[in-house]
Amino acid sequence: MKRPNKKETSKPAEIRLNRFVANAGVCSRREADNLIAAGKIKVNGKVVSEMGYKVKKTDTVEYKGKKLKSETHQYVLLNKPRGFVTTTKDPHAKRTVMELVEKACEERIYPVGRLDKETTGLLLFTNDGETAKKLTHPSHKVKKIYQVELDKPITKADFDSILKGIELDDGPAVVNEMAVLGEDSKVLGVEIHIGRNRIVRRIFEHLGYEVKKLDRVMFASLTKKNLPRGKYRHLSPKEVMGLKGIK
Repeated sequence: MKRPNKKETSKPAEIRLNRFVANAGVCSRREADNLIAAGKIKVNGKVVSEMGYKVKKTDTVEYKGKKLKSETHQYVLLNKPRGFVTTTKDPHAKRTVMELVEKACEERIYPVGRLDKETTGLLLFTNDGETAKKLTHPSHKVKKIYQVELDKPITKADFDSILKGIELDDGPAVVNEMAVLGEDSKVLGVEIHIGRNRIVRRIFEHLGYEVKKLDRVMFASLTKKNLPRGKYRHLSPKEVMGLKGIK
């Protein structure tokens, strides 16, 4: 009996409808679920309200009578200035990072992780959900390097304590590498792989220091080279492949 050929038996690639709608730039994946549940999305002319419904590339998906098409993935790197909140929506924030990249592309992009309002440096934006998830999930241990300026010189005892690991309210905080950059011992370079909220500031505050300036100078394999404060650039194909190759 002849075995069926793999090419003959393989099914066309399918993706979840909510992901297709989100990739088309209409809204987030969670918001897409709400649109589907409300019966506002049509597939091949019929309303689909089933959660988890999958579509093929050959299917026609419509929202408000307009045919949707999956977007091209975009990757935008911003050198964030102080005073901007990392959020897509915040009615109380005067300035958000989205203002700084609003003209970067037609697609709807989102920040990967976050930097607090007073922290400067590298912030990546993309509409590639899979890569964004990989870059923020703790299991991938993505490298982040910060330049930290303290209100007073760090002591050798505190320096050693940080490298051994500090216990915070939400668990241990491990610094992978640290170096003193200034002669007065107030400026440090810190490499860290964990990404909890305000983690670098909290490590130093735990030991009685005030962080005067905090600048992220490296994220994954990306650096601030030739990227002025407040400006953005699109990643090169080589840089994108580097991010996608993170294990």
